[in-house]
Amino acid sequence: MSELPEKQVKRLRSLIQEAETNLAAAKELLISIVGDDGNIVTPRNSQEAVGGKVIEGVFDGQIMIGPDGKSYPVPANYASKSKLVEGDILKLTIADDGGFIYKQIGPIGRRQIIGTLVQHDGAYYVEANGREYRILLASVTYFHIAMGDQVTIIVPEDNPEATWAAVEAAL
Repeated sequence: MSELPEKQVKRLRSLIQEAETNLAAAKELLISIVGDDGNIVTPRNSQEAVGGKVIEGVFDGQIMIGPDGKSYPVPANYASKSKLVEGDILKLTIADDGGFIYKQIGPIGRRQIIGTLVQHDGAYYVEANGREYRILLASVTYFHIAMGDQVTIIVPEDNPEATWAAVEAAL
């Protein structure tokens, strides 16, 4: 069997990376619809009066941590579009029918920085100011960001140890 030319190998690698990115995006979308536990996350009008359990917690960049230390799945598309930042305070209402309704109730101080999108270990990061901040795949797909693109990210103002950032815009 003859070896494929280098150009075809590069194209195959590119197609595999694109397929992996699409698969990861599909998984995040599925989780945002059904949640990690398989229960359907029901989006609702925030004005609608809803009975149920209310929990306040802290967004850690990917999930909400409740006061009891329990993790609650935050839909990646909501976190990305709302530009939630690690440390923001969220209110989760678990409706009587099992639907999850999130609302940001305590945004923390923010600052914007510019960096470059990189990927390793199956995750996306923005390299800025000598550090790497992890970002959600939903942000990569929503803003159509490619490896090496310049990106404006939002990081917590008073937390130099933050590991997550929200994407403000692709440059």
